[in-house]
Amino acid sequence: MALFCIRRYGEENEQEDAEAKDRARVLLERLQQQARARQLKKQRETQPQGGEGSGGAGLSPGGEPGEGKRKRESESEEQPSAHRQKKLKTKQQPRSPSEERAGAEEAADGSSPTKKKKAKRRKSKVQQEGAEADSEEDVKQQENRNNFKNKSNKRKKTDEETQEDEKGKKESSEKAEGNQTTEELPSGEEANCPPSGMMILGDYDAKPVQKVQPFLPQWLAQPKLVQKRIKDNLCPVRDVPGIHPRLLKKLQMNGIDSFFPVQAEVIPAILQSASNGFLLGRGGYRPKDICVSAPTGSGKTLSFVIPIVQVLLDRVVCHVRALVVLPTKELAQQVSKVFNVYTDGTGLKVVLITGQKSFAKEQEMLVQKKVTGYCSLADIVVATPGRLTDHINQTPGFSLAQLRFLIVDEADRMIDDMHQNCLNQIVRAAFQGESGSGSNMLFQRTKPGPVTAASSCSPQIPLQKLLFSATLTQDPEKLQQLDLFQPRLFTSVYSEKNRDGTETEQDTNNKYTLPEGLSQCYVPCDLNSKPLLLLYFMLKMRFTRVLCFTNSREASHRLFLLVQAFGGVTVAEFSSRLSPNERKRTMKEFEQGKIQLLISTDATSRGIDVKGVNYVINYDAPQFIRTYIHRVGRTARAGEAGVAFSLVLRIQERRFLRMLRDAGIRDIKKHPVKGNSLKPLVQQYEGALCKLEKTVKSERAQKRA
Repeated sequence: MALFCIRRYGEENEQEDAEAKDRARVLLERLQQQARARQLKKQRETQPQGGEGSGGAGLSPGGEPGEGKRKRESESEEQPSAHRQKKLKTKQQPRSPSEERAGAEEAADGSSPTKKKKAKRRKSKVQQEGAEADSEEDVKQQENRNNFKNKSNKRKKTDEETQEDEKGKKESSEKAEGNQTTEELPSGEEANCPPSGMMILGDYDAKPVQKVQPFLPQWLAQPKLVQKRIKDNLCPVRDVPGIHPRLLKKLQMNGIDSFFPVQAEVIPAILQSASNGFLLGRGGYRPKDICVSAPTGSGKTLSFVIPIVQVLLDRVVCHVRALVVLPTKELAQQVSKVFNVYTDGTGLKVVLITGQKSFAKEQEMLVQKKVTGYCSLADIVVATPGRLTDHINQTPGFSLAQLRFLIVDEADRMIDDMHQNCLNQIVRAAFQGESGSGSNMLFQRTKPGPVTAASSCSPQIPLQKLLFSATLTQDPEKLQQLDLFQPRLFTSVYSEKNRDGTETEQDTNNKYTLPEGLSQCYVPCDLNSKPLLLLYFMLKMRFTRVLCFTNSREASHRLFLLVQAFGGVTVAEFSSRLSPNERKRTMKEFEQGKIQLLISTDATSRGIDVKGVNYVINYDAPQFIRTYIHRVGRTARAGEAGVAFSLVLRIQERRFLRMLRDAGIRDIKKHPVKGNSLKPLVQQYEGALCKLEKTVKSERAQKRA
């Protein structure tokens, strides 16, 4: 313990220094005596306890473990109070002989004894207070150290116990607890000890992350459910109410005796919305928009062709009443062909504008200029977005002011391409009105708003939107861009009851349905073995009518050249490299069975009804789930059977399976092909590669020339 000698500023003599040293020595002796007394007291208290506990290590006569240690802890808590009492006693003790001698010498000097006594008392008091403060600080520090050690021991012990419990070693944990009770704390005390200041915020066990459920509008959360199984839920044509006899006869002539589930639900809904003519919907209100999400090949095209043709049968003046917007030329041609079948003999005119003909030729098909002005030559227009936008901006007399139905097929792709602003331009043109006066002004259309007395006075032709897709988005933010009016959703994604009565839950937010008769497989492979696998399927497995998809037109062209150089397979390519006539001819030959392998880009994956596809092979694994859905949907159409193979690189396998799993597709099977099966093809394949290299070089030379 450090003792500090406090000196006063001013005149001092050597005698005062000696007195201060004597006082410091006396104080040090007192403190040493107090320390010896404390040690003796501890020894006296511990001796009887040691004798009593000799029967067992750390056990009292009553059999309670660690009672002596508990007393030691209570003594350590009583030490500070006892120490303070002793300090108070030392203050009241009489002065020592050395102090009396110093007082007599001061009196002999002749100085005032009272002043010197007071000064000496102040010095001694300051020194005692300093010593007491130091001793109290030391005691407090010692107490803090003891408390910290006890807490750390308890924490260590609890951590060890939790680890032992997790490992499941009960016997070893009991032994470890027995050893710890003899060395550290008793088990009884630990059970009754107060809770520590530490708070455990989490366990070591990994808990599943709770999935946040999205909040959807009512029309998305509670859709109209459509049966998935086509063959089990066919509906006879005559059982669907409201279909015109002329159209019933057309259906029978085309061999259609029953409707698919989607058609049986959607056709009556559209007919009901137009039951009161062009101007009003059911009950005199504006008709609701309709969204349909159903698998590929479920008959979505016919579900809007039949009601639109029936609604327009009684039209008197020719105006563009129905507009069908599709993403690709091939799909637009297919829909136009269906419209032509059911409008034959009705007087309705269908015009296709996709850019396959010159712009001036298409203008002549759309409008005709007369003395009184322009008149429309089309009742139904089937168009692609780019060409339609050109005609809206550049064709004089082309008006959408009388448009009643706006059909958007493959609506998810149209929503993704909203940066082209096509749909906004269509709606703007529909509410723009015609230039003129008189009777046309009576039916001039304005954008819908709040219902007021003024808005109800003049009748208006409502614009009803019909959206169709196999992968219709469930994102309300994207659907809001379409500005739908009280939409109704028809979907085939829902929970079905199994044979045992339980339900298989399917999340309608981000999952899609595939055709019922579709079988799915994937083949893990390397990059170099992909062409060999395709040749193995065609030559060894005898696949016929195969539609093979690649991710680019360059990959499609090179694969076509390679298979052609290998020989043994009638192969053709289908991509934007070909002219429209060549593509049409290629598709016709494939449907007739003259071509066994058609290598294509995603141009044929969207909505095109390719007849007789037995197998779909994804030569390049699709990057997005929607691409996969539309590719494999080219087979197993209209309730038929089909098989889809995907060649997946081993580095892509995990991501590919996770993409399908997130979309709710879990019935895909692994179909490995052994390397020995490909060896017979290797020699001929190497020769085909040499031919391919020469062909590619010659094509490059022709481009440069």
